[in-house]
Amino acid sequence: MLEDDDFLLATPQRVIRARMTRFAALALAACLAMFAILVSSADADTSDTTAYTSATAVPRLAGLVRPNDVNSGSLLLPSKEPGFFVEAPRLKTDVTIDVDGPILRAKVTQRFMNPTEGWVEGTYVFPLPEGSAVDRLKMQVGERMIEGRIKPRQEAREIYEKAKAEGKKTALLEQQRPNIFTNQVANIGPGETVVVQIEYQETVRMSDGAFSFRFPMVVAPRYNPDPIVQTVDFKGGSGFAVTDPVPDRDKITAPVLDPRENAKTNPVSLTVNLDAGFPVGEVRTPYHAMRETDNSDGSRTYSLSEDSVPADRDFEMAWNSAAGAVPSAGLFRQVVDGQTYLMAFLTPPSVDNAEKPAREVIFVIDNSGSMAGDSIRQAREALALAISRLDARDRFNIIRFDDTYESFFPGLVAATPDRRETAIARVRKLDAEGGTEMLPALREALENQGPVEKGALRQVIFLTDGAIGNENQLFETITKDRGEARVFTVGIGSAPNSFFMTRAAEVGRGTFTHVGSEAEIGEKMKALFAKLENPAMRDVTASFEGGITGDISPDPIPDLYFGEPVVLTARLPEEIKEGAIRLTGEIAGNPWRAELPLDKAAPATGIGKLWARRTIADLETERLTTRDSEALDRRIETIALDHHLVSRLTSLVAVDVTPSRPDGEPLGSAKVPLNLPAGWDFDAVFGEQPALPSPAPMQKAQAGANRLMAVADTRMIAAAPTAEAAQAVAASANRNMVVLPQTATLASRDIMIGLLMILFAVMLFVASRLLWSTFAPETVSTRERAD
Repeated sequence: MLEDDDFLLATPQRVIRARMTRFAALALAACLAMFAILVSSADADTSDTTAYTSATAVPRLAGLVRPNDVNSGSLLLPSKEPGFFVEAPRLKTDVTIDVDGPILRAKVTQRFMNPTEGWVEGTYVFPLPEGSAVDRLKMQVGERMIEGRIKPRQEAREIYEKAKAEGKKTALLEQQRPNIFTNQVANIGPGETVVVQIEYQETVRMSDGAFSFRFPMVVAPRYNPDPIVQTVDFKGGSGFAVTDPVPDRDKITAPVLDPRENAKTNPVSLTVNLDAGFPVGEVRTPYHAMRETDNSDGSRTYSLSEDSVPADRDFEMAWNSAAGAVPSAGLFRQVVDGQTYLMAFLTPPSVDNAEKPAREVIFVIDNSGSMAGDSIRQAREALALAISRLDARDRFNIIRFDDTYESFFPGLVAATPDRRETAIARVRKLDAEGGTEMLPALREALENQGPVEKGALRQVIFLTDGAIGNENQLFETITKDRGEARVFTVGIGSAPNSFFMTRAAEVGRGTFTHVGSEAEIGEKMKALFAKLENPAMRDVTASFEGGITGDISPDPIPDLYFGEPVVLTARLPEEIKEGAIRLTGEIAGNPWRAELPLDKAAPATGIGKLWARRTIADLETERLTTRDSEALDRRIETIALDHHLVSRLTSLVAVDVTPSRPDGEPLGSAKVPLNLPAGWDFDAVFGEQPALPSPAPMQKAQAGANRLMAVADTRMIAAAPTAEAAQAVAASANRNMVVLPQTATLASRDIMIGLLMILFAVMLFVASRLLWSTFAPETVSTRERAD
């Protein structure tokens, strides 16, 4: 009986095992089928990806790397090829400035270092003083120095591109603004350093009894307004026209480092040899610590205490006379090719007890994102101090702007104590954010404040860092709408746009003041108040006595404010030593006249180039109002070529005759990244960097992509700091496709693997249930029989 019972009990187990075997076979067949589908799908995806890549491939650039390929600390910039980066060229700058009386000569040596294993072209966007006469470019190749040649801009570009294509080392120096230049150096070999030397001449600035000069070290990020699209109706249809207020935006834009993620770069060493021409008293360098050395000839040498500093703020040096009596007049002469060049400066006398006119003051303060940090604090304090100086007879208004603008009052109001206090309270609450839409605020200040009251003096005071790219729009507006107003600019921060500040003050017949730190606010604003509150010398003219004719610049001569000299240059057609320069003007209703005899002129060098630079600046200003700009351009180009000067229309180019890059070796290209100017707030300028790009705070009114400033942040893989990379990203977006990096896995493969794992888990679950249902009853029956 037992054997029969065992047989009966075993029979269901054999049945279950048979069922489980069939189920396992079916599951295995399903897994094999899904695996076959997976392989087929992967092959198809690979084929499609290969076809797409071959159809859209771009030439592989030299020196392209992935982040994991770099072993040492390097800055990687997004390249044109998705998933790859280019290692940025490295730069070191050495500056030597020789001051000889009222003229300085500077030598700027830039060392371009290629840290990659490929051949590269480096582009450096850098500043120089807006009044500098850049006349020399030299490129060192081995032991040889190759001298640059001055050429019309387009011709110089063609020479450079041809040499670059032929594998020759070549350098091109172009002016993008009078204070922004680009230096391009092509065919820098792997691990190689190419040295480029630039020289310029400049006039020492004289104001308020002191002499000074500035050497800018970094181009601050510029805010560039969107292109303007205008619809035009035609018979039978319509079209549109696009006007770009910053047509060269890519030329003045460079990648900018986030100081929280990157160490300061672009070290600068600087030496100043000071020979003032008179015993020097106090010498101040407010933004950099210097070492001083007295020389046997009475001159002094100054060098940076730290040997080198990062290029993140302007350098400034100022000095005065040891005796306290600053020279009030000077005349210098240079003869070149039979022509006489003159430079003269003369400080008019001040007027004691002159009646101060009632003033109408419109303050315009920039509270855009670039002013965040130190700059907005300096601007608030400076403006509060200026408001507190207003007299009861004065009228005033305040306009603040970012990418919007707002007037504190409906129009000009009397400067009563209550209104001054209210205005100061509002000023102290201003925060810095948004874009720098300066033009609407400027128009509000010049056009919508009502007529000037009889006997009043209208003054527009602009407090800004000038971080814009559409300077010409603003110059044209000031020229057209200024009326009787005088425009004064106050440059705020560590790296203001001094070209905009200076030229706006010139066309607005005012002055430019720079406040570089909070410690300077009191001193600098006091000097500005003296100019604003005292009568200016107007209708200043210059001529020659003795039947002499010549070209005098600037023309016209601007108004002269308290403590400022008249500085002019002139060209005479032949070598002349007799006669005099006559200056006339009117101050507080009284005529003024002075003469400088030519036979008393001291010899000097470089005056011819200074005259040419100043004359070119006058012609550029004249272009704002003339209809015949082509004729002015021809004059500008001729003067620049004759005097070997870089200008808007001329460039310096240097080419090595011997090719260095082997045939077939590709050439990569990258811009040298810049530091964020000292005291700036990165997030306020560029916006916080999210996982996916989104509009930055500077674009709260309009979020067009063209309004975003370029930024190179190693956290942002999607960001494109170069125009080429931006175009690649845009093209990829337009195709609605995402090019995956080589380390990515295909989504279809992940899905199939997941389904297989789910199926396997279900199979195990079913098998376990069947086993339990089979053996659990057997255990119970055995126990019952035992009982």
